[in-house]
Amino acid sequence: MHTASFESIVKTILIILLFYFGFKIFIKWFGPRILKYFLNKIGNKVQQQFNQPPNPAANKKGDVVIDKKPKKGRGSNKNVGEYIDYEEID
Repeated sequence: MHTASFESIVKTILIILLFYFGFKIFIKWFGPRILKYFLNKIGNKVQQQFNQPPNPAANKKGDVVIDKKPKKGRGSNKNVGEYIDYEEID
């Protein structure tokens, strides 16, 4: 049966701690920069879409556009089956 030596256990724990704290420091330093980069990228896309003129082919001059509210979902269906009156048995 193999047994782990004290040195190998300590070495493994130190490696795990090194990766853990290294990752924490990396996220602390570079996390805000990465987040700022992605937020700027998304902001630029939104700004480009906002600055684009509306599509002139969609609504030509003289066209009539009728917007309707969608019908509400299924209403109460009265035909759900027959009602069965249950009695409690003692």
